Amino acid sequence: MARYIFITGGVVSSLGKGLMAASLGALLQARGYKVRIRKFDPYLNVDPGTMSPYQHGEVYVTDDGAETDLDLGHYERFTGVSARQSDNVTSGRIYQQIIARERRGDYLGATVQVIPHVTDAIKEFALADQDDHDFILCEIGGTVGDIESLPFMEAIRQLRNELEPDRTLSVHVTLVPYIAAAGELKTKPTQHSVRELASLGIKPDLLLCRCEHPLPDSDRRKIAQFCNVRPEAVIPALDASSIYAVPLQYHREGLDTQVLRGFGIGDAPEPDLSIWHDILDRYEHPEGEVTIGVVGKYVGLPDAYKSLNEALIHGGMANRVRVNIRWIDAELFEGEDSELAAKLEPLHGILVPGGFGERGSEGKIASVRFARERGVPFFGICLGMQMACIEGARSAGHPRASSTEFGETAEPVVGIITEWMSEEGLQKREAGGDLGGTMRLGAYDAKLAGNSHVSRIYGGARDISERHRHRYEVNVAYRDALESGGLIFSGMSPDGLLPEIVERPEHPWFVGVQFHPELKSKPFDPHPLFAGFIAAALDQSRLV
Repeated sequence: MARYIFITGGVVSSLGKGLMAASLGALLQARGYKVRIRKFDPYLNVDPGTMSPYQHGEVYVTDDGAETDLDLGHYERFTGVSARQSDNVTSGRIYQQIIARERRGDYLGATVQVIPHVTDAIKEFALADQDDHDFILCEIGGTVGDIESLPFMEAIRQLRNELEPDRTLSVHVTLVPYIAAAGELKTKPTQHSVRELASLGIKPDLLLCRCEHPLPDSDRRKIAQFCNVRPEAVIPALDASSIYAVPLQYHREGLDTQVLRGFGIGDAPEPDLSIWHDILDRYEHPEGEVTIGVVGKYVGLPDAYKSLNEALIHGGMANRVRVNIRWIDAELFEGEDSELAAKLEPLHGILVPGGFGERGSEGKIASVRFARERGVPFFGICLGMQMACIEGARSAGHPRASSTEFGETAEPVVGIITEWMSEEGLQKREAGGDLGGTMRLGAYDAKLAGNSHVSRIYGGARDISERHRHRYEVNVAYRDALESGGLIFSGMSPDGLLPEIVERPEHPWFVGVQFHPELKSKPFDPHPLFAGFIAAALDQSRLV
Protein backbone atom coordinates (compact mmCIF):
# COMPACT_ATOMS: atom_id res chain seq x y z
CA MET A 1 0.00 0.00 0.00
CA ALA A 2 1.22 3.49 -0.83
CA ARG A 3 2.67 5.69 1.87
CA TYR A 4 1.83 9.41 1.83
CA ILE A 5 4.20 12.34 2.39
CA PHE A 6 2.39 15.66 2.88
CA ILE A 7 4.51 18.74 2.16
CA THR A 8 3.46 22.14 3.50
CA GLY A 9 5.15 25.54 3.60
CA GLY A 10 5.33 28.27 6.20
CA VAL A 11 6.60 31.79 6.97
CA VAL A 12 6.69 32.98 3.33
CA SER A 13 5.88 31.67 -0.13
CA SER A 14 8.42 30.70 -2.82
CA LEU A 15 10.53 28.56 -0.50
CA GLY A 16 10.89 25.82 -3.09
CA LYS A 17 8.38 23.21 -1.92
CA GLY A 18 7.99 21.96 -5.50
CA LEU A 19 11.73 21.53 -5.98
CA MET A 20 11.96 19.88 -2.58
CA ALA A 21 9.20 17.41 -3.49
CA ALA A 22 10.87 16.66 -6.83
CA SER A 23 14.25 16.14 -5.17
CA LEU A 24 12.84 13.86 -2.47
CA GLY A 25 11.02 11.89 -5.16
CA ALA A 26 14.30 11.48 -7.07
CA LEU A 27 16.12 10.31 -3.93
CA LEU A 28 13.45 7.72 -3.12
CA GLN A 29 13.58 6.54 -6.73
CA ALA A 30 17.36 6.20 -6.45
CA ARG A 31 16.71 3.72 -3.63
CA GLY A 32 14.46 1.64 -5.86
CA TYR A 33 11.03 2.91 -4.80
CA LYS A 34 8.18 3.86 -7.14
CA VAL A 35 6.95 7.41 -6.53
CA ARG A 36 4.26 9.78 -7.75
CA ILE A 37 4.01 13.48 -6.85
CA ARG A 38 0.83 15.56 -6.65
CA LYS A 39 0.07 19.24 -6.28
CA PHE A 40 -2.89 20.74 -4.37
CA ASP A 41 -3.44 24.37 -5.43
CA PRO A 42 -5.75 26.48 -3.22
CA TYR A 43 -6.67 29.13 -5.81
CA LEU A 44 -10.21 29.23 -7.25
CA ASN A 45 -9.25 28.94 -10.93
CA VAL A 46 -10.25 25.55 -12.28
CA ASP A 47 -6.73 25.25 -13.70
CA PRO A 48 -3.94 27.70 -14.60
CA GLY A 49 -4.83 27.56 -18.30
CA THR A 50 -6.37 31.03 -18.46
CA MET A 51 -4.03 32.67 -15.94
CA SER A 52 -1.46 35.24 -17.05
CA PRO A 53 2.13 33.94 -17.05
CA TYR A 54 2.99 37.03 -15.00
CA GLN A 55 0.59 35.76 -12.32
CA HIS A 56 1.46 32.09 -12.29
CA GLY A 57 4.39 31.33 -14.57
CA GLU A 58 4.14 28.74 -17.31
CA VAL A 59 1.31 26.27 -17.76
CA TYR A 60 2.66 22.74 -17.74
CA VAL A 61 0.76 20.33 -20.00
CA THR A 62 0.56 16.57 -19.41
CA ASP A 63 0.21 13.76 -21.94
CA ASP A 64 -3.49 13.43 -21.12
CA GLY A 65 -4.12 17.11 -21.82
CA ALA A 66 -4.24 18.61 -18.33
CA GLU A 67 -3.14 22.24 -17.90
CA THR A 68 -1.29 22.19 -14.61
CA ASP A 69 1.02 24.06 -12.26
CA LEU A 70 4.66 24.51 -13.29
CA ASP A 71 5.75 22.44 -10.27
CA LEU A 72 4.60 19.35 -12.16
CA GLY A 73 7.39 20.15 -14.60
CA HIS A 74 9.88 19.86 -11.74
CA TYR A 75 8.32 16.54 -10.75
CA GLU A 76 8.67 15.11 -14.27
CA ARG A 77 12.16 16.47 -14.89
CA PHE A 78 13.50 15.01 -11.64
CA THR A 79 11.70 11.65 -11.59
CA GLY A 80 10.89 10.90 -15.23
CA VAL A 81 7.36 9.88 -14.15
CA SER A 82 4.81 11.32 -16.58
CA ALA A 83 2.34 13.54 -14.77
CA ARG A 84 -1.38 13.26 -15.48
CA GLN A 85 -4.71 14.96 -14.84
CA SER A 86 -5.05 13.29 -11.43
CA ASP A 87 -1.79 14.82 -10.20
CA ASN A 88 -2.97 18.43 -9.92
CA VAL A 89 -6.15 19.78 -8.38
CA THR A 90 -7.31 23.27 -7.46
CA SER A 91 -9.98 24.61 -5.13
CA GLY A 92 -11.81 25.72 -8.26
CA ARG A 93 -11.93 22.20 -9.63
CA ILE A 94 -13.00 20.77 -6.27
CA TYR A 95 -15.85 23.30 -5.93
CA GLN A 96 -16.84 22.84 -9.59
CA GLN A 97 -17.14 19.11 -8.99
CA ILE A 98 -19.14 19.56 -5.78
CA ILE A 99 -21.56 22.06 -7.32
CA ALA A 100 -22.12 19.74 -10.29
CA ARG A 101 -22.94 16.92 -7.86
CA GLU A 102 -25.29 19.15 -5.89
CA ARG A 103 -27.12 20.20 -9.07
CA ARG A 104 -27.60 16.53 -10.02
CA GLY A 105 -29.03 15.81 -6.58
CA ASP A 106 -26.21 13.48 -5.58
CA TYR A 107 -26.27 14.77 -2.02
CA LEU A 108 -29.95 13.85 -1.57
CA GLY A 109 -30.95 17.25 -0.25
CA ALA A 110 -28.19 17.51 2.36
CA THR A 111 -26.68 20.89 3.16
CA VAL A 112 -23.41 21.05 1.23
CA GLN A 113 -20.57 22.18 3.51
CA VAL A 114 -16.80 22.47 3.59
CA ILE A 115 -16.76 19.61 6.08
CA PRO A 116 -17.44 16.90 5.04
CA HIS A 117 -18.12 17.54 1.34
CA VAL A 118 -15.12 19.65 0.32
CA THR A 119 -12.66 17.76 2.49
CA ASP A 120 -14.03 14.42 1.27
CA ALA A 121 -13.51 15.53 -2.36
CA ILE A 122 -9.92 16.51 -1.55
CA LYS A 123 -9.29 13.15 0.10
CA GLU A 124 -10.77 11.35 -2.92
CA PHE A 125 -8.25 13.16 -5.08
CA ALA A 126 -5.34 12.29 -2.78
CA LEU A 127 -6.26 8.61 -2.65
CA ALA A 128 -7.10 8.14 -6.36
CA ASP A 129 -4.89 6.27 -8.85
CA GLN A 130 -2.50 4.81 -6.31
CA ASP A 131 -1.49 2.03 -8.72
CA ASP A 132 1.43 0.15 -7.19
CA HIS A 133 3.41 3.15 -5.99
CA ASP A 134 5.45 2.95 -2.80
CA PHE A 135 5.24 6.68 -2.02
CA ILE A 136 2.84 9.43 -3.05
CA LEU A 137 4.13 12.92 -2.30
CA CYS A 138 1.44 15.60 -1.92
CA GLU A 139 2.55 19.23 -2.06
CA ILE A 140 0.11 21.80 -0.68
CA GLY A 141 0.40 25.17 -2.42
CA GLY A 142 0.50 28.44 -0.54
CA THR A 143 1.56 29.13 3.04
CA VAL A 144 0.20 27.84 6.32
CA GLY A 145 -2.29 30.39 7.61
CA ASP A 146 -3.73 31.25 4.18
CA ILE A 147 -7.53 31.19 4.23
CA GLU A 148 -7.62 29.45 0.85
CA SER A 149 -5.61 26.45 2.02
CA LEU A 150 -7.61 25.65 5.16
CA PRO A 151 -9.80 22.94 3.55
CA PHE A 152 -6.69 21.19 2.26
CA MET A 153 -5.04 21.31 5.69
CA GLU A 154 -8.17 19.86 7.26
CA ALA A 155 -8.24 17.09 4.65
CA ILE A 156 -4.62 16.24 5.49
CA ARG A 157 -5.45 16.14 9.19
CA GLN A 158 -8.30 13.74 8.53
CA LEU A 159 -6.21 11.51 6.27
CA ARG A 160 -3.46 11.23 8.87
CA ASN A 161 -6.07 9.95 11.34
CA GLU A 162 -7.83 7.64 8.87
CA LEU A 163 -4.78 5.91 7.38
CA GLU A 164 -2.55 3.55 9.33
CA PRO A 165 -0.05 5.37 11.58
CA ASP A 166 2.94 4.22 9.51
CA ARG A 167 1.46 5.36 6.18
CA THR A 168 1.71 9.15 6.49
CA LEU A 169 4.45 11.67 7.15
CA SER A 170 4.33 15.47 7.35
CA VAL A 171 7.22 17.59 6.03
CA HIS A 172 7.06 21.32 6.73
CA VAL A 173 9.27 23.73 4.72
CA THR A 174 10.10 26.94 6.60
CA LEU A 175 12.44 29.91 6.48
CA VAL A 176 15.23 30.62 8.97
CA PRO A 177 16.12 34.23 8.07
CA TYR A 178 19.50 35.82 8.62
CA ILE A 179 19.39 39.23 10.29
CA ALA A 180 22.49 41.05 9.10
CA ALA A 181 22.36 43.75 11.78
CA ALA A 182 22.38 41.09 14.50
CA GLY A 183 24.70 38.77 12.59
CA GLU A 184 22.64 35.68 13.37
CA LEU A 185 19.93 33.35 12.11
CA LYS A 186 16.49 33.61 13.70
CA THR A 187 14.47 30.52 14.53
CA LYS A 188 11.36 32.27 15.82
CA PRO A 189 9.55 32.41 12.42
CA THR A 190 9.89 28.63 12.14
CA GLN A 191 8.57 28.16 15.67
CA HIS A 192 5.52 30.32 14.90
CA SER A 193 4.88 28.51 11.63
CA VAL A 194 4.97 25.10 13.29
CA ARG A 195 2.66 26.41 16.03
CA GLU A 196 0.23 27.62 13.33
CA LEU A 197 0.34 24.20 11.68
CA ALA A 198 -0.20 22.46 15.04
CA SER A 199 -3.25 24.67 15.67
CA LEU A 200 -4.76 23.06 12.55
CA GLY A 201 -4.19 19.61 14.01
CA ILE A 202 -1.08 18.70 12.00
CA LYS A 203 2.18 17.85 13.73
CA PRO A 204 5.16 17.96 11.33
CA ASP A 205 7.56 15.01 11.47
CA LEU A 206 10.36 16.73 9.54
CA LEU A 207 11.33 20.36 9.14
CA LEU A 208 13.17 21.53 6.05
CA CYS A 209 14.73 24.88 6.96
CA ARG A 210 15.64 27.20 4.10
CA CYS A 211 18.52 29.46 5.10
CA GLU A 212 21.23 31.60 3.50
CA HIS A 213 23.90 30.64 6.03
CA PRO A 214 24.80 27.26 7.57
CA LEU A 215 22.46 26.28 10.38
CA PRO A 216 24.49 25.72 13.58
CA ASP A 217 23.82 22.57 15.60
CA SER A 218 22.71 24.77 18.48
CA ASP A 219 19.96 26.28 16.32
CA ARG A 220 18.93 22.84 15.06
CA ARG A 221 18.56 21.64 18.65
CA LYS A 222 16.63 24.78 19.55
CA ILE A 223 14.23 24.34 16.64
CA ALA A 224 13.81 20.64 17.50
CA GLN A 225 13.08 21.42 21.14
CA PHE A 226 10.47 24.11 20.48
CA CYS A 227 8.89 22.34 17.51
CA ASN A 228 8.70 18.88 19.09
CA VAL A 229 10.81 16.95 16.55
CA ARG A 230 14.12 15.10 16.75
CA PRO A 231 17.24 17.21 16.03
CA GLU A 232 18.10 14.93 13.09
CA ALA A 233 14.66 15.73 11.63
CA VAL A 234 15.62 19.40 11.27
CA ILE A 235 17.13 19.46 7.79
CA PRO A 236 19.08 22.55 6.66
CA ALA A 237 18.40 23.64 3.08
CA LEU A 238 20.95 26.21 1.92
CA ASP A 239 20.80 27.88 -1.48
CA ALA A 240 22.38 25.60 -4.10
CA SER A 241 24.58 26.41 -7.09
CA SER A 242 21.94 24.87 -9.37
CA ILE A 243 18.57 23.18 -8.99
CA TYR A 244 20.33 20.02 -10.22
CA ALA A 245 22.58 20.10 -7.16
CA VAL A 246 19.60 20.01 -4.80
CA PRO A 247 18.97 16.21 -4.70
CA LEU A 248 22.61 15.53 -3.81
CA GLN A 249 22.61 18.34 -1.26
CA TYR A 250 19.45 17.07 0.44
CA HIS A 251 20.86 13.54 0.53
CA ARG A 252 24.01 14.80 2.26
CA GLU A 253 21.82 16.50 4.86
CA GLY A 254 19.95 13.23 5.44
CA LEU A 255 16.50 14.12 4.04
CA ASP A 256 15.72 10.75 2.46
CA THR A 257 17.21 8.87 5.41
CA GLN A 258 15.01 10.75 7.87
CA VAL A 259 11.91 10.28 5.73
CA LEU A 260 12.46 6.51 5.66
CA ARG A 261 13.14 6.51 9.40
CA GLY A 262 9.87 8.35 9.93
CA PHE A 263 8.10 5.48 8.20
CA GLY A 264 10.02 2.92 10.24
CA ILE A 265 11.97 1.68 7.20
CA GLY A 266 15.44 0.73 8.32
CA ASP A 267 16.48 -1.72 5.62
CA ALA A 268 16.20 0.48 2.52
CA PRO A 269 18.96 0.02 -0.07
CA GLU A 270 21.52 2.77 -0.48
CA PRO A 271 20.63 5.20 -3.28
CA ASP A 272 22.31 5.01 -6.68
CA LEU A 273 23.02 8.68 -7.36
CA SER A 274 25.42 8.22 -10.27
CA ILE A 275 22.99 9.87 -12.71
CA TRP A 276 22.81 12.99 -10.55
CA HIS A 277 26.58 13.15 -10.15
CA ASP A 278 26.90 13.00 -13.95
CA ILE A 279 24.24 15.69 -14.43
CA LEU A 280 25.95 18.01 -11.98
CA ASP A 281 29.36 17.35 -13.50
CA ARG A 282 28.07 18.24 -16.98
CA TYR A 283 26.46 21.40 -15.62
CA GLU A 284 29.38 22.61 -13.52
CA HIS A 285 32.25 21.60 -15.84
CA PRO A 286 31.28 22.60 -19.40
CA GLU A 287 33.84 22.42 -22.20
CA GLY A 288 32.52 25.45 -24.05
CA GLU A 289 29.62 27.86 -24.16
CA VAL A 290 26.99 29.22 -26.54
CA THR A 291 24.63 32.18 -26.39
CA ILE A 292 20.99 31.68 -27.29
CA GLY A 293 18.53 34.53 -27.75
CA VAL A 294 14.93 33.81 -26.76
CA VAL A 295 12.76 36.38 -28.53
CA GLY A 296 9.44 36.33 -26.69
CA LYS A 297 6.61 38.19 -25.06
CA TYR A 298 6.93 37.29 -21.37
CA VAL A 299 10.69 37.74 -21.00
CA GLY A 300 10.25 39.89 -17.88
CA LEU A 301 9.39 36.74 -15.91
CA PRO A 302 11.63 33.70 -16.61
CA ASP A 303 9.11 31.39 -14.88
CA ALA A 304 6.82 32.03 -17.86
CA TYR A 305 9.29 29.91 -19.86
CA LYS A 306 10.46 27.61 -17.06
CA SER A 307 10.46 24.34 -19.02
CA LEU A 308 12.06 26.07 -22.00
CA ASN A 309 14.85 27.43 -19.83
CA GLU A 310 15.56 23.98 -18.40
CA ALA A 311 15.35 22.25 -21.81
CA LEU A 312 18.01 24.62 -23.18
CA ILE A 313 20.22 23.75 -20.21
CA HIS A 314 19.60 20.05 -20.91
CA GLY A 315 20.65 20.62 -24.52
CA GLY A 316 23.83 22.16 -23.16
CA MET A 317 24.41 19.13 -20.93
CA ALA A 318 24.02 16.83 -23.95
CA ASN A 319 26.81 18.79 -25.70
CA ARG A 320 28.75 19.54 -22.52
CA VAL A 321 28.53 23.30 -23.01
CA ARG A 322 27.16 26.14 -20.92
CA VAL A 323 24.10 27.79 -22.44
CA ASN A 324 23.89 31.54 -21.84
CA ILE A 325 20.29 32.60 -22.39
CA ARG A 326 19.47 36.16 -23.39
CA TRP A 327 15.81 36.99 -22.90
CA ILE A 328 14.83 39.53 -25.57
CA ASP A 329 11.53 41.41 -25.75
CA ALA A 330 10.16 40.94 -29.28
CA GLU A 331 8.73 44.47 -29.25
CA LEU A 332 12.29 45.84 -29.43
CA PHE A 333 12.34 44.75 -33.07
CA GLU A 334 9.27 46.69 -34.14
CA GLY A 335 9.25 50.22 -35.53
CA GLU A 336 11.81 52.31 -37.35
CA ASP A 337 14.27 52.36 -34.46
CA SER A 338 14.51 48.56 -34.27
CA GLU A 339 17.46 47.17 -32.31
CA LEU A 340 17.32 43.90 -34.25
CA ALA A 341 20.84 43.70 -35.69
CA ALA A 342 22.56 44.94 -32.52
CA LYS A 343 20.71 42.40 -30.35
CA LEU A 344 20.82 39.37 -32.66
CA GLU A 345 24.27 39.51 -34.31
CA PRO A 346 26.18 38.29 -31.20
CA LEU A 347 23.92 35.24 -30.84
CA HIS A 348 24.78 31.67 -31.79
CA GLY A 349 21.14 30.62 -32.01
CA ILE A 350 17.69 32.25 -32.04
CA LEU A 351 14.61 30.69 -30.47
CA VAL A 352 11.06 32.06 -30.75
CA PRO A 353 8.86 30.35 -28.11
CA GLY A 354 5.13 29.83 -27.76
CA GLY A 355 2.70 32.51 -26.66
CA PHE A 356 -0.64 34.09 -27.34
CA GLY A 357 -1.77 37.36 -28.87
CA GLU A 358 -0.51 39.86 -31.42
CA ARG A 359 1.82 41.88 -29.21
CA GLY A 360 5.41 41.44 -30.36
CA SER A 361 4.44 39.29 -33.37
CA GLU A 362 6.14 41.52 -35.95
CA GLY A 363 9.31 41.50 -33.87
CA LYS A 364 9.24 37.71 -33.80
CA ILE A 365 8.76 37.60 -37.58
CA ALA A 366 11.72 39.98 -37.98
CA SER A 367 13.82 37.62 -35.83
CA VAL A 368 12.88 34.69 -38.07
CA ARG A 369 13.88 36.68 -41.14
CA PHE A 370 17.23 37.60 -39.57
CA ALA A 371 17.95 33.93 -38.77
CA ARG A 372 16.97 32.81 -42.28
CA GLU A 373 19.00 35.45 -44.09
CA ARG A 374 22.10 35.26 -41.88
CA GLY A 375 22.20 31.45 -41.57
CA VAL A 376 21.87 31.56 -37.76
CA PRO A 377 20.43 28.37 -36.18
CA PHE A 378 16.71 28.95 -35.59
CA PHE A 379 14.19 27.06 -33.45
CA GLY A 380 10.51 28.04 -33.49
CA ILE A 381 8.11 26.50 -30.97
CA CYS A 382 4.31 26.65 -31.34
CA LEU A 383 3.71 30.35 -32.09
CA GLY A 384 7.37 30.46 -33.13
CA MET A 385 6.67 27.94 -35.90
CA GLN A 386 3.62 29.95 -36.98
CA MET A 387 5.75 33.10 -37.19
CA ALA A 388 8.28 31.16 -39.29
CA CYS A 389 5.50 30.15 -41.68
CA ILE A 390 4.18 33.72 -41.94
CA GLU A 391 7.70 34.99 -42.62
CA GLY A 392 8.19 32.23 -45.16
CA ALA A 393 4.95 33.11 -46.95
CA ARG A 394 5.85 36.81 -47.05
CA SER A 395 9.28 36.05 -48.48
CA ALA A 396 7.64 33.74 -51.06
CA GLY A 397 5.38 36.43 -52.48
CA HIS A 398 2.49 36.74 -50.02
CA PRO A 399 3.25 40.10 -48.33
CA ARG A 400 -0.08 40.21 -46.45
CA ALA A 401 0.34 36.79 -44.85
CA SER A 402 -0.75 36.77 -41.21
CA SER A 403 -2.70 34.86 -38.56
CA THR A 404 -6.42 35.13 -37.84
CA GLU A 405 -5.39 35.29 -34.18
CA PHE A 406 -4.27 38.85 -34.89
CA GLY A 407 -7.48 39.89 -36.70
CA GLU A 408 -9.00 39.53 -40.15
CA THR A 409 -6.50 38.87 -42.92
CA ALA A 410 -6.64 38.26 -46.66
CA GLU A 411 -3.83 35.70 -46.37
CA PRO A 412 -4.64 33.41 -43.38
CA VAL A 413 -1.44 31.36 -43.28
CA VAL A 414 -2.37 30.58 -39.66
CA GLY A 415 -5.96 30.11 -38.55
CA ILE A 416 -8.12 28.61 -35.82
CA ILE A 417 -9.27 25.04 -36.24
CA THR A 418 -12.71 23.94 -35.05
CA GLU A 419 -12.36 20.18 -35.57
CA TRP A 420 -9.53 17.69 -35.15
CA MET A 421 -9.04 14.01 -34.38
CA SER A 422 -7.70 12.71 -31.08
CA GLU A 423 -7.50 9.27 -29.49
CA GLU A 424 -11.02 9.88 -28.15
CA GLY A 425 -12.34 10.63 -31.64
CA LEU A 426 -13.48 13.83 -33.34
CA GLN A 427 -13.00 16.94 -31.19
CA LYS A 428 -14.98 20.12 -31.87
CA ARG A 429 -15.01 23.66 -30.55
CA GLU A 430 -16.54 27.03 -31.40
CA ALA A 431 -14.29 29.87 -32.51
CA GLY A 432 -15.92 32.23 -30.00
CA GLY A 433 -16.26 29.74 -27.14
CA ASP A 434 -14.73 29.76 -23.65
CA LEU A 435 -10.95 29.98 -23.52
CA GLY A 436 -10.48 27.41 -20.76
CA GLY A 437 -9.79 23.89 -22.01
CA THR A 438 -10.63 24.63 -25.66
CA MET A 439 -7.17 24.14 -27.14
CA ARG A 440 -5.55 21.14 -28.75
CA LEU A 441 -4.02 19.88 -25.54
CA GLY A 442 -1.83 16.95 -24.62
CA ALA A 443 0.07 14.31 -26.57
CA TYR A 444 -0.60 13.87 -30.29
CA ASP A 445 1.17 11.67 -32.82
CA ALA A 446 3.04 13.00 -35.84
CA LYS A 447 4.61 11.34 -38.87
CA LEU A 448 8.01 12.49 -40.09
CA ALA A 449 9.28 12.55 -43.65
CA GLY A 450 11.91 9.82 -43.95
CA ASN A 451 14.58 11.96 -45.60
CA SER A 452 14.06 14.97 -43.33
CA HIS A 453 16.46 16.72 -40.99
CA VAL A 454 14.10 16.22 -38.03
CA SER A 455 13.85 12.48 -38.69
CA ARG A 456 17.63 12.28 -38.32
CA ILE A 457 17.42 14.39 -35.15
CA TYR A 458 14.94 11.87 -33.73
CA GLY A 459 17.35 9.03 -34.53
CA GLY A 460 15.64 7.97 -37.74
CA ALA A 461 12.18 7.76 -36.19
CA ARG A 462 9.19 8.14 -38.49
CA ASP A 463 6.52 8.29 -35.76
CA ILE A 464 6.72 10.57 -32.71
CA SER A 465 4.38 11.79 -29.97
CA GLU A 466 4.65 15.30 -28.51
CA ARG A 467 2.58 17.58 -26.29
CA HIS A 468 0.49 20.43 -27.68
CA ARG A 469 -1.13 23.59 -26.30
CA HIS A 470 -2.57 25.91 -28.94
CA ARG A 471 -5.77 27.07 -30.67
CA TYR A 472 -4.34 28.03 -34.05
CA GLU A 473 -2.74 25.90 -36.76
CA VAL A 474 -0.72 26.53 -39.90
CA ASN A 475 -3.07 26.47 -42.88
CA VAL A 476 -2.15 23.44 -44.99
CA ALA A 477 -3.61 25.19 -48.06
CA TYR A 478 -0.39 27.27 -48.14
CA ARG A 479 1.87 24.22 -48.22
CA ASP A 480 2.82 24.52 -51.88
CA ALA A 481 3.53 28.24 -51.57
CA LEU A 482 5.72 27.74 -48.51
CA GLU A 483 7.59 24.77 -49.92
CA SER A 484 8.27 26.67 -53.14
CA GLY A 485 10.08 29.19 -50.93
CA GLY A 486 12.20 26.50 -49.27
CA LEU A 487 10.16 25.89 -46.10
CA ILE A 488 9.41 22.15 -46.11
CA PHE A 489 6.60 20.44 -44.17
CA SER A 490 8.63 17.57 -42.69
CA GLY A 491 6.13 16.47 -40.01
CA MET A 492 2.36 16.10 -40.31
CA SER A 493 -0.51 14.77 -38.21
CA PRO A 494 -1.34 11.13 -39.06
CA ASP A 495 -4.31 12.25 -41.20
CA GLY A 496 -2.06 14.62 -43.16
CA LEU A 497 -4.17 17.69 -42.37
CA LEU A 498 -2.22 19.49 -39.63
CA PRO A 499 1.41 20.62 -40.09
CA GLU A 500 3.50 19.62 -37.09
CA ILE A 501 7.07 20.44 -38.20
CA VAL A 502 8.64 22.70 -40.82
CA GLU A 503 12.30 22.99 -41.74
CA ARG A 504 14.63 24.61 -44.27
CA PRO A 505 16.92 21.87 -45.64
CA GLU A 506 19.34 24.42 -47.17
CA HIS A 507 19.78 26.26 -43.87
CA PRO A 508 22.41 25.18 -41.27
CA TRP A 509 19.62 24.48 -38.72
CA PHE A 510 16.11 25.89 -39.15
CA VAL A 511 13.26 23.98 -37.48
CA GLY A 512 9.77 25.00 -36.39
CA VAL A 513 7.46 22.71 -34.39
CA GLN A 514 3.80 23.17 -33.52
CA PHE A 515 4.18 21.25 -30.26
CA HIS A 516 6.14 21.98 -27.06
CA PRO A 517 9.16 19.65 -26.92
CA GLU A 518 10.47 21.41 -23.81
CA LEU A 519 7.75 19.68 -21.78
CA LYS A 520 9.36 16.28 -22.27
CA SER A 521 13.02 17.20 -21.79
CA LYS A 522 14.87 15.93 -18.69
CA PRO A 523 18.42 16.44 -17.44
CA PHE A 524 19.14 12.71 -17.74
CA ASP A 525 17.31 12.52 -21.10
CA PRO A 526 17.64 15.81 -23.04
CA HIS A 527 15.09 16.26 -25.80
CA PRO A 528 16.75 15.53 -29.17
CA LEU A 529 15.51 18.80 -30.70
CA PHE A 530 17.20 20.85 -27.98
CA ALA A 531 20.35 18.72 -28.11
CA GLY A 532 20.45 19.25 -31.90
CA PHE A 533 19.76 22.98 -31.64
CA ILE A 534 22.56 23.53 -29.13
CA ALA A 535 24.93 21.41 -31.24
CA ALA A 536 24.16 23.66 -34.22
CA ALA A 537 24.69 26.75 -32.04
CA LEU A 538 28.06 25.33 -30.98
CA ASP A 539 29.04 24.96 -34.63
CA GLN A 540 27.89 28.55 -35.22
CA SER A 541 30.02 29.79 -32.31
CA ARG A 542 33.11 28.38 -34.05
CA LEU A 543 32.31 30.33 -37.20
CA VAL A 544 32.00 33.78 -35.62
